Amino acid sequence: MTPPQMGDDSTYRIIARAIEYLSTPGPEAADIEGLAHALSVSERQLVEIFRRWCGLTPKSFAQAVALDHARKLLRDNMSVLDTTYEVGLSGPSRLHDLFVTHDAVPPGIYRAKGAGLDIIWGYAPSPFGLACVMTTQYGVAGISFADPDREDYAFEDLARRWPNAQYVRDDAAVVPEAARIFDPSRWDPNQPVRLVMIGSQFEVKVWETLLKVPTGRAATYGEVARAIGRPHAARAIGRAVGRNPISFVIPCHRIVGSTGALTGYHWGIVRKRAILGWEAGLVAGE
Repeated sequence: MTPPQMGDDSTYRIIARAIEYLSTPGPEAADIEGLAHALSVSERQLVEIFRRWCGLTPKSFAQAVALDHARKLLRDNMSVLDTTYEVGLSGPSRLHDLFVTHDAVPPGIYRAKGAGLDIIWGYAPSPFGLACVMTTQYGVAGISFADPDREDYAFEDLARRWPNAQYVRDDAAVVPEAARIFDPSRWDPNQPVRLVMIGSQFEVKVWETLLKVPTGRAATYGEVARAIGRPHAARAIGRAVGRNPISFVIPCHRIVGSTGALTGYHWGIVRKRAILGWEAGLVAGE
């Protein structure tokens, strides 16, 4: 199977509009012909775009991110995270995951809100629209997504977390890093993507736990809370998940409600469905 492509922003706009529609009537009631007409493409073109983008037809994609599917991602007995710790692995399967190493910045830099930190940032294409990528001498520190006419927000959302850092824009410098992150054919355990987590000790612990949720599976906020020894802190877990600065790589999109419901996502529920469906395409082609 051809791996999902980086694509351009116009392709993702078609995908995003289609996802919005497919999320409403559900996969069985979806009028694919009518959807294609509304998007000014033929039904065949729409199916081909979906297949090229994530390896699934529009109906299969809708099924992949439907509530019932999300529920199936949750284990009936032992949770995904409990299983992970029981067998002593970083994840039940890393075959289709990014190979990453990670660390936290020195506490002093976090307390000083980024003072002394030089951040190179820029925009680069991704399968989910334009991405804002931030890198430091320690590694990748931020990934956010830009919607049309709101490109500045993607940068500002990250920059306001570390207002005292020095920012230098260099789109050309971040494009190769983005390609390593978003192109599965370039995921290489011998050249891992290095992350640097800038957050409180509690937030970093939550983000490290998210890295243990593998592609094609999901965990609940409660499971994450139990995994870090804070079983009654689900609400605090939710806040930490929402503040994840390295979207996609730290897979906060794989966290769902206790019923399997696809709860909110900082970069929009449509994009959350898009990422989950894209990953479903990876797993289907295994």
